[in-house]
Amino acid sequence: MEQQPPTSTQPSSTPPPAAPKTNNPFDNQKPIPGVKRIIAVGSGKGGVGKSSLTLALAEGLKKKYDWKVGILDADIYGPSLPRLTGTLHQKLEVNADNQLVPIKRHGFQLVSIGHLVDEDAAVVWRGPMLFKAIQQFLFDVNWGELDCLLIDLPPGTGDVALTLAQKTKIDGAIVISTPQNMSLSDARKAINMFEQINIPLLGMIENMSYMIGPNNEKLDVFPKGQLKSFLETHKIPLLSSIPLDPSFALSCEAGLPSVPKELSNSLEVLKTKLL
Repeated sequence: MEQQPPTSTQPSSTPPPAAPKTNNPFDNQKPIPGVKRIIAVGSGKGGVGKSSLTLALAEGLKKKYDWKVGILDADIYGPSLPRLTGTLHQKLEVNADNQLVPIKRHGFQLVSIGHLVDEDAAVVWRGPMLFKAIQQFLFDVNWGELDCLLIDLPPGTGDVALTLAQKTKIDGAIVISTPQNMSLSDARKAINMFEQINIPLLGMIENMSYMIGPNNEKLDVFPKGQLKSFLETHKIPLLSSIPLDPSFALSCEAGLPSVPKELSNSLEVLKTKLL
């Protein structure tokens, strides 16, 4: 009977097949031509004055540092930018390069779904159409040269913020909250969302923090929750505490941007974090 050759115990010189590479959607980020830095403004919920303060931040950066600022209203289902800027009846146009041309108002470049549809029209879109609109607002707009693009995020922690983070690099986020724990609960979710999608947190703004009474005293409009202790524990800077001011509310309703002095005082901190 023919003897069989002994089986080799030496390890094979052939390397094992490499593990398949996972596709990281954040690796596909692209810069927006002409835009130096991008700030996202979120809250986790509606009704805290996020859009109004986004406009106030834009006005402050423009006035104090002469920055060229654009605002992207990323709230597809509930856009506020047209009313806040007095551009309700202006529509986006398309240039010869098939790019959307932002609305120019108050020295800003403005883009909102509200500049494409009537204010009373409901935008009834499924996810894919939403994603396409966000991509177009980022890359199919002739933004020009901007020192800063502010993105007004919709309420919640869902598709829009994730899509934005995957499409382009966002330099930082600001979270808006009111004092009570109900608002803080949603703001914490927004903070957690920014951590998960790798957007640095620049700080928090407490809106409607108090109001000034007839004798110049501070009056709490909402019950004070655990906001202060939460920020201290997590080492999150409080950029500003904005009072409930009827004159600021009127300017927003009239479509005229203004900057609460309490917010103006914190702009230097914000600029330092961005540069």
